[in-house]
Amino acid sequence: MGTDCKCHGVSGSCTMKTCWATLPPFRKIGDDLKKRYKKSKLVEAYLGRRARTPISLVLKRSKRPHRKPRRKHLVHLERSPNYCDFDPSTGSLGTVGRKCNRTSGGTDGCDLMCCGRGYNTHQYTRTWQCNCKFHWCCRVNCQRCSERTEEYTCK
Repeated sequence: MGTDCKCHGVSGSCTMKTCWATLPPFRKIGDDLKKRYKKSKLVEAYLGRRARTPISLVLKRSKRPHRKPRRKHLVHLERSPNYCDFDPSTGSLGTVGRKCNRTSGGTDGCDLMCCGRGYNTHQYTRTWQCNCKFHWCCRVNCQRCSERTEEYTCK
């Protein structure tokens, strides 16, 4: 949270100052959450001795036993499923056969979306009527245009 203030007064003088709490820009919040997500910690419940009920969360792969996660850590109890492969139990359809963008480095790019399996290239020739002209009474003349396109799908 941040603090924003505004001055009130005659001709710009600051005889009265009003301040309020503000959130940082949405982009900054999103970037911070993404960083924390990438560094999230796997935890497990620490069970009490007598009642065998969960008392707290401890880091699962810690060198020191019973080490608690820090307040700033984002934690998870289970690993995320692999969405690259078909898995009906998680509802994942996998990425086999999905269209991807060969030149993109983002989430729609073939390298990331195809999970390192590679992609197939399909070449199509698309034809359509173009540059149509209407001639007075009852005739339209069109040219045939064609375009060669490539489509990429995950293996």
